[in-house]
Amino acid sequence: MSEITWYFQRLDWWGVLDIVLVALTFYFLLRLIRGTQAVQLLRGAVLLILVMVLVTSLLPLRAFGWLVSKGLPALLVAIPVIFQPELRRALEMLGRTGAALTPMPRESSMADIIDEVCSATASLSERHHGALIVLEATTGLEEYTETGVKVDSRVTPELLLTIFFPNTALHDGAVVIRNGRIVSAACVLPLTSSTIADRQMGLRHRAAIGVTEETDAIAIVVSEETGTISVARYGRMIRRLDEKRLRKILQASYQAPAPSNLSGLVSGFRDRLRNAFRNPQI
Repeated sequence: MSEITWYFQRLDWWGVLDIVLVALTFYFLLRLIRGTQAVQLLRGAVLLILVMVLVTSLLPLRAFGWLVSKGLPALLVAIPVIFQPELRRALEMLGRTGAALTPMPRESSMADIIDEVCSATASLSERHHGALIVLEATTGLEEYTETGVKVDSRVTPELLLTIFFPNTALHDGAVVIRNGRIVSAACVLPLTSSTIADRQMGLRHRAAIGVTEETDAIAIVVSEETGTISVARYGRMIRRLDEKRLRKILQASYQAPAPSNLSGLVSGFRDRLRNAFRNPQI
């Protein structure tokens, strides 16, 4: 307690300004990576560093301590490479006045979003209009939304039908939904490198599987040729769905409690799918 009092007695206005500037720096850095996969990378790096520091400081492990002391500089060198997309976004944001102060949209009810998406998907399936709708989960999709056209609108069946109407400017690509709003349309997603035996699965299906392999998002696909509805998550796809079964999958996905790790999340999602559907087609 006496040490804390001593520090406060020595604190002046320059010290307060110094603390505020450091806090603001960390705040804008964390705000920069919010909504991207860098959040998980940062958590893993911080956890790894804390474990190594605790082990080397509490236990007399000379060899491991030497390895940590030599490995930390290499980790610091790798940070600019790992966070290259986020650093690029930071430089771009410096050239946009007020970009960091943009308010976040108000979150809508997930039940309403599921109803709107399922209604639109059923209509698209009846009309054989190809579509790819991605629902963002905990892993941000900012790097993908930046490849498309910003929409920032409430989710409605009419808007989704308009976006995916054939030969329109935004129909070729993915729609990303975040916090109850359509963030962007015509987004480019990564394609899966896995071999797909079914020839009826085209680029939309490969993109849906690809984005769900890298993130925990949910991707909904409507086939342009057959009108078949499919849903993908964690690199697995269930096909030949109707509106009712699609709604059950989405409700089960968002009502499930959040597990503490990715393996638990995957197993929990698969268990719910097995209980709802016996023969998923991948």
